[in-house]
Amino acid sequence: MSYTGNVTESLFPEYGLKIESFEVSPALKWAGGKRWLLPQLKPIWQPFADRRLVEPFVGGMGIALGLNPASALLSDINEHLINFYQWLKAGLFIEADMLNEEAAFYAARARFNELVRAGQLNSKEAAGLFYYLNRTCFNGLCRFNSKNEFNVPFGRYKKINYTRDFTHYTNTLRRWDIQRHSFETTALGEQDFLYIDPPYDTPFTQYSKEDFAWADQEKLARWLCQTDAPMVVTNQATPRVLELYADLGFTIKTLLAPRRIASSGDRTPALEMLATKNI
Repeated sequence: MSYTGNVTESLFPEYGLKIESFEVSPALKWAGGKRWLLPQLKPIWQPFADRRLVEPFVGGMGIALGLNPASALLSDINEHLINFYQWLKAGLFIEADMLNEEAAFYAARARFNELVRAGQLNSKEAAGLFYYLNRTCFNGLCRFNSKNEFNVPFGRYKKINYTRDFTHYTNTLRRWDIQRHSFETTALGEQDFLYIDPPYDTPFTQYSKEDFAWADQEKLARWLCQTDAPMVVTNQATPRVLELYADLGFTIKTLLAPRRIASSGDRTPALEMLATKNI
């Protein structure tokens, strides 16, 4: 299991119920995950902790699990990711074999892509295969071709600790709304707090079958300016990203990220943008 050891109690005296909620760590290995940013984000979030956390790019879910809001709207355009999280919320248990072997990996990848072609993306089997591929593939990359087929190669790790029983996620995730849609269709409310972590401004943008190009980066920034909700935006601190958010009135700071994970296996430290607005 993936307990971190922190326990909070939720009391419902009108029903005589006392429910323990364990803080859990992310279930997926996620390239570009932002859990390392939690020490920076928690002080910003704390004054707004009674609000709904809205993440239109939920990714590895490290931020939501780390902030542990009472209410959240978590979404993503990647339908495979959202299917996995919806099964996680329902209490996923994986019964299939999970082997850290090249032949087993490519057989599972072929089966997953067969389910894609058959239109069975929302199945429990697809969710289990997505987890296995994520844990076993190269660098935890999430990459799909234009046919929506997973195409990351075998990872060649010496040892992988797979999880089968994910039922301990249910108490946390049942408080959150998990949806599949693009950022511009997110229904925002007056009491929301936004955390925005889009695909990086890098040459690789094929995170899902839908591309996320520079025009989408610009569209996202303009969309954010339509709300007065407090927000934090993170991205790779490329010159044009910094200029885009500075011109739109965001307060910007840059941080040295612990590492950058690229398809080449590059581990060069990268500069991260942390931009805030309406804080």
